[in-house]
Amino acid sequence: MSALAAARQLLADAIGLDDSAIPGDARIGSFERWDSLAHMRLLSAVEERLGHQLDPDDITRIESLSDIEAVLQAAGVE
Repeated sequence: MSALAAARQLLADAIGLDDSAIPGDARIGSFERWDSLAHMRLLSAVEERLGHQLDPDDITRIESLSDIEAVLQAAGVE
């Protein structure tokens, strides 16, 4: 699974939508469901996927689907 596909699936699970409903330009606030609670679920899911806690800089940087993808790519998810 590519980093983009993994990012899309993690986000979809966190906000309770099908991954096909997540556009490439998804950002915090672009979905009513992507609220602070969903964002915390997303961060937890990313940490679980990576097997370690996120760096504080990554936590503050994640605001979009492409940000999630970048974090996964940096960790070697392809």
